[in-house]
Amino acid sequence: MIRTFLGAAFLGLYIIVVGLPIIGYSLLSGTSDVLYRWGRWGIGASMRIAGVRVRTEGIENIPSGVCIFAANHVSNLDPPAALIGVPRRISYLAKKEIFKYPIVGTALRLGKIVPVDRENREEAIASIDHAVGILAEGISFFVFPEGHRSRDGSLKAFKKGTFVMAIQAGMPVVPVSILGSGERMPKGRLAIAPGEILLRFGAPIESKGYEVDEREELLERVRAAVAAGLQQRNAAQTGGS
Repeated sequence: MIRTFLGAAFLGLYIIVVGLPIIGYSLLSGTSDVLYRWGRWGIGASMRIAGVRVRTEGIENIPSGVCIFAANHVSNLDPPAALIGVPRRISYLAKKEIFKYPIVGTALRLGKIVPVDRENREEAIASIDHAVGILAEGISFFVFPEGHRSRDGSLKAFKKGTFVMAIQAGMPVVPVSILGSGERMPKGRLAIAPGEILLRFGAPIESKGYEVDEREELLERVRAAVAAGLQQRNAAQTGGS
């Protein structure tokens, strides 16, 4: 708990001392690259202070061009772990509620994070269109197609929006299996348990050739690949018991 507090305290101070001037610079310059780099560094430092290490496997599977990363979701640590582990600039689809906080909301918008209203279908469709535009600018997306964190850690059904976005943009989807984040900080708990989070990147799955009405086929292929990456740990645990 002490390390969690120290990590949170560092991040809060970092936002005030470093974040505010960089947000001001980004507003004046019209670019968010500096904001992204320093934000990534600050979040990474706060995670290390809290005792969390992020490790990656399968980096060679990430295509050289823009893509969409699709991962399972069990913890609030998943987005920062992705930010640290993915070796390129990424954006997210995030619930609109977090944009209500003045400093955070401004930083997210400058960072090209896309707000999503899960309860409003028309606004959700507009968010997908917005994300496709950002992909066209050369920024990849990291998404959690389950929509919500899994309370018991099992992989839930995927929602279709991610795959509509992939098909419309013509971008490959990289399946990502996140392991260990549920043990570090399960849903409903504030304290972080020190340890490792692993991001396992699978082989990219092309969306080209799919029509929007074939999105469920693409969805199932990606979900199966994410599930396979999660099962590798389960198999290893069984074999070692």
